Amino acid sequence: MPRDAAPRTLPPDAPLRFFPPLMTDTERTIEFEFVRATENAALNSVHWLGRGEKELADAAACDAIYGVFDNVNIRGQVVIGEGIKDNAPGIFLGERLGTWLPGSPLFDIALDPIDGTSNIANGLPNAISVMAGSEVKPDAPGGHNMRNLPSFYAHKLAFGPAVVEAIAQGMQPLSLDEPLESMLPRLAQALEKRVQELVIVTMNRPRHNDFIAAIRKSGAALRLITDGDIAAAVAPSLPDSGVDLYIGIGGSPEGVLTAAALRALGGEMLLRMAPRDDIERAEILDGGEHELDRVFTSRDLVQSSSALFCATGISDSSLVPGVKLVGHTAITHTILMRAKSRTVRYIRAVHDLKQKTIRLRSLSREQGL
Repeated sequence: MPRDAAPRTLPPDAPLRFFPPLMTDTERTIEFEFVRATENAALNSVHWLGRGEKELADAAACDAIYGVFDNVNIRGQVVIGEGIKDNAPGIFLGERLGTWLPGSPLFDIALDPIDGTSNIANGLPNAISVMAGSEVKPDAPGGHNMRNLPSFYAHKLAFGPAVVEAIAQGMQPLSLDEPLESMLPRLAQALEKRVQELVIVTMNRPRHNDFIAAIRKSGAALRLITDGDIAAAVAPSLPDSGVDLYIGIGGSPEGVLTAAALRALGGEMLLRMAPRDDIERAEILDGGEHELDRVFTSRDLVQSSSALFCATGISDSSLVPGVKLVGHTAITHTILMRAKSRTVRYIRAVHDLKQKTIRLRSLSREQGL
C-alpha cells in the first residue's frame, strides 16, 4: 500500500461474514499443550531407560507434565491418575492441573506419565507417556465425562473399526465370556483373514495362561508383552499396527485412557472390573459401586464426543517409536487424536539438546536436558 494511501475500512453495514469468527473450540487451542507435556515427560525420563529405577523415571515424567500445565490456562481435574498400585510417584486422582484462573475451561484429565514403568526400568519396548482430556460442560452427568472405576484391574477386549462395522451389519458381537476358540473365526471373517493370519496381543502373566493356550491352539499368532497395555489395546484400531485383537486383565485406569483413543479411532473395547480377591470386591461394594458385573464400552467410560488422546514414545511400541538420541539431538514421536473430527496426527519432533529446555515444577523454571 502506498504510504499516502488511506487505510481500508469496512462499511458500517458490512455483513458479519467479513469478520473473523471468535475462537470457540477450546480443544484446538490446548491440544498441543498435551503434546508438549508428553514430549517433555518422555525427554525427561528417557535417561532412566534400562537403569532399574522405575520410581525415579516416573517422578521425572510427572515433574515435566506438572511443569507444562502450571502455565496452561485450564481447570484440569485429574479423574484418572496413577501411582497408587505400587506406591510409585504419580499424579493422583483428585489433583489439579492448569492455572485454574476464573473462567478458564474445565477439563477431565486422565493420564499415565509412564505406561510401562517396568519396561523403562529394564530397557524394554512398550513404554509411553500418555494423557487424555475431555472438556466438561455444565450439563455433564455427575460433573464429569470420564468414569473412574474403583477396581485396580479390569478384563479387557479391544478390537478395531472393521470389527465394529461387521457387528453393526449383523455379525454376532464379541463377548468377554466367549471362548476364544469360537470368537477368533468370526474375528478373522470380519477382517477377511484366516485365523492363522490373526495377531493377538496379551500380557505375559500367569493369569493369562488360559488365553495364551487358546490362542496357540487356534493357530493364530501370539504377541506377548511384559507391561504397558494401553499401546497394545489401541493397536487393533490402527491400520498399520499389525495387531488384530487385544485381550487381557490389566489396569482399570489404563482402560479409560484406551477408551479416549478408541473414541477417536472408531474402534471398541469391552471392559469389566476384575477385583483381585474377595477383600477388594467387598471394599468396592462397600464404597457404593454396584456395577461390578457390568460390561462397559468406550462410550460408557468416556461419555462425551470431546476427547483428546496424546501419547509420546519413550521406548518403541506398536503405537509410536521411542525417543531416538543421536549426538546432541533427540527425536520424539507422538500420536495425537481428537474424537470430534476423528483426526489422528503423527508428530515427529527434532529437539536440539544444546538449546532445548523444559519447565520442571520441582525447580519452578526451565531446565536444560
